[in-house]
Amino acid sequence: MFLQRLNDICRTTSFRLSMSFLALFGLASLVLFSFMYLETKNFMQNKVDEWVRSEVQEFAQRPIDDIVFRLGGRTARGPDVERPIALFDKAGVRVAGSDILLPSTAPDGDGLFDFRIQGPPGHTHFRGVVHRLASGHSLLVAQDVGELREFDEVLSGAMLLAGTIIAAMGLAGAAIVGTGAVGQIDGITRAARDIMAGDLSKRLPARGNSGDVARLANVVNEMLAEIERLMHEVKGVCDNIAHDLRTPLTRLLAGLERVQRRASSMDDYRHGVDEAIGETQAALRTFSAMLKISEIEDGVRRSGFRPVDLVAVTADAVDFYEPAAEEKSIDISFSVEGSPDATIPGEPSLLFEAIGNLVDNAIKFTPEGGRVSVRILDGPEGAGVAVSDTGPGIPERECEAILRRFYRTERSRHTPGNGLGLSLVAAVARLHGMILIIDQPTMGASVSLRYPITPGTSKY
Repeated sequence: MFLQRLNDICRTTSFRLSMSFLALFGLASLVLFSFMYLETKNFMQNKVDEWVRSEVQEFAQRPIDDIVFRLGGRTARGPDVERPIALFDKAGVRVAGSDILLPSTAPDGDGLFDFRIQGPPGHTHFRGVVHRLASGHSLLVAQDVGELREFDEVLSGAMLLAGTIIAAMGLAGAAIVGTGAVGQIDGITRAARDIMAGDLSKRLPARGNSGDVARLANVVNEMLAEIERLMHEVKGVCDNIAHDLRTPLTRLLAGLERVQRRASSMDDYRHGVDEAIGETQAALRTFSAMLKISEIEDGVRRSGFRPVDLVAVTADAVDFYEPAAEEKSIDISFSVEGSPDATIPGEPSLLFEAIGNLVDNAIKFTPEGGRVSVRILDGPEGAGVAVSDTGPGIPERECEAILRRFYRTERSRHTPGNGLGLSLVAAVARLHGMILIIDQPTMGASVSLRYPITPGTSKY
């Protein structure tokens, strides 16, 4: 289990990116530390070499007696254990200078070299030159480099320790990031499995809004919310189809059975067939309305958009439904508020059908002797159409529900219709980028379609 968990952590993109960054940072640090180390070491070694060469140059120009005299005076002032200078004869015996042995590893010529001899306590590592004089004597000039070697060891140890700390912190950070990523992925996996099992209310866990996975999870959650809404809508559509189509189909079946049992003349058969045709046409109108809504929602008719005179389209719709208003003694009025030139981009037949549905609903739910007002709106908020009536109004809790397909309020169950009128209006509004607003005046209802100056998205 632990190895599997560790393997999951190591396979995460976060862990791999962290390790890649750690490797890159470690390599950059190694190059930087190495450069600092070499530069510091070379600087200190060059200082030693400069002093050694300057001393050799000074003594080499003098005669042997003068060298012996100067080295004697130097020794008389006290032993210089850090910078020993000594003169040796041809046999390698010290003639004058510091108490030090002639190193056997001295190269030919005046080349600088490092050597180690048993010198004063604590001073065993030196760097110097053995210069051969014309007299055959050898002049040793050296400097203790023990502190330089100690500095070298300390700096190397510090670099190793720093590298170890960086690697440990990087590994720990990568493990923490990887563990968090694995935990988030596990949560997303569990939520996805619940969703696949049918729980559409489940959402992907999103930690904040700034992380890449969190932003992706938020987008997926929005998509899931929309899918859940659509699934509920589909379920509601199915339920409402079963409810609303059952009545005409039942009447159709009953009429056909009645004709089969009781018809005794051609007139009886003709009457029964006419009733069956009427019920079938009602069902077909329902399906045609559903197909039209789907077509509108797919946006396939947007290519036919052109400038539309909203005043003319609305006036045609009012004229078309005016006879229906007169049958119920309803006073229907049409007015233009603002500029009479209200032109919007759209598809005239769809706008006519949407506005006609609003007028038809207002007439249908307004009692006899009531009033229906149709107004063209054209102001700073944009152009639009508002249809108001003096009917029973729309319950506030149902303002959004009535826009769903086949949804019908209880008070509208016994009125003609299939519950698709306002669904079609909402679809047309979305297609045209219009805002559909349902107001609650003191009496009746008011529904308006408004095309904003900057086209937006439908409210529903």
